[in-house]
Amino acid sequence: MINVAVIFGGPSPEHDVSILTGLQALRELGRLEGYGAIGIYWSGAGEFFECASNLEADAFIGGVPKGAIPLKYQAQMGGGFNAKGSLGRERKVEFEVIINCCHGGPGEDGTLSGLLDLAQIRYAGPSAAGAYLGMDKLAFGALVRQLGLPTLPRELLGFDVGPAFASPYIIKPRFGGSSIGIQTVEDIQTAHALLASNPHLKRGAVIEPYRTDLYDLNIAIRSWPQLEFSAIEKPIRRSSDAEILNYQDKYVGGQGMTSAPRELPANISPDLKDKICEYSSQIAKACMVRGVARLDFLSDGTQLFVNELNTIPGSLSKHLWVNPDIAFSKLLIDMLEEANNAIPSVFSTLGADGTVLTSAGQIAAKLG
Repeated sequence: MINVAVIFGGPSPEHDVSILTGLQALRELGRLEGYGAIGIYWSGAGEFFECASNLEADAFIGGVPKGAIPLKYQAQMGGGFNAKGSLGRERKVEFEVIINCCHGGPGEDGTLSGLLDLAQIRYAGPSAAGAYLGMDKLAFGALVRQLGLPTLPRELLGFDVGPAFASPYIIKPRFGGSSIGIQTVEDIQTAHALLASNPHLKRGAVIEPYRTDLYDLNIAIRSWPQLEFSAIEKPIRRSSDAEILNYQDKYVGGQGMTSAPRELPANISPDLKDKICEYSSQIAKACMVRGVARLDFLSDGTQLFVNELNTIPGSLSKHLWVNPDIAFSKLLIDMLEEANNAIPSVFSTLGADGTVLTSAGQIAAKLG
């Protein structure tokens, strides 16, 4: 029996969607012979809980579900998740590998990956470096330009000087998902005002030109057993009046991304399809994609622009694998296999032999 933990939730605006993704993964693992599934719920307050693997979404409406067991996490070699056992003793939550199903916030920006690395826990999902690069829209945009791939201009919002492109603008959280906190504005004054009024922009924001002629095209990428791409989807907005593909379009409908309206496979030209696959291959390598990710593009049917990378997509993009046809169970098993074959992060003090400390002298003398 291979025991697999699935972690979901987290202190993020995408907390609720992450619960849906985590519960889907838990339920699918529970159907597989030879696998045991353990749920680890990360509350909005940042606390960890062990929970049953057969819960429904409504169990989390009030927060921590009934019967959940509080956990403590130790970020050290040999550490991990511990629960209070009998007679006040702690018991370790035993599992071989963990699947990261946390969207946004510290679950997807590399923070959680780094914690797991410190404890040398094997995990399926993005590495700490890959996750952070995918989350930082400013850094990701710079990388895309460095690769020579087409992308819309993207600048940091917050300086007195306006951007080097004309309005209207689209404002996005620098560290955030692909829909929450995003707004369109007509002028730079309104854009600057959003920095004070939009709580999702507190950690910074980026500004881009807003083009009404462009629509979304998405593709899922998996990295094991080899680099492979899903069918390309064209998401459909629920309202024709919507300016952007928003949170309602993507997630409100019962099953996360699974039930969102879409054209799949997208009716696009072979040339556009080839470009999407070519660009996806370059970005997967440069961004160290691991597990299943989703790469989002913008297009007018002829032009193509790389938009952003989601390293832990909603529902793990299981709905996009129609060509090739890959079952959700196969996606999960391959992610686990990749995690078990990955080289664990090893940290070393090699080179710190005490020489500097021996010759350092008094600290007070260094302060002047």
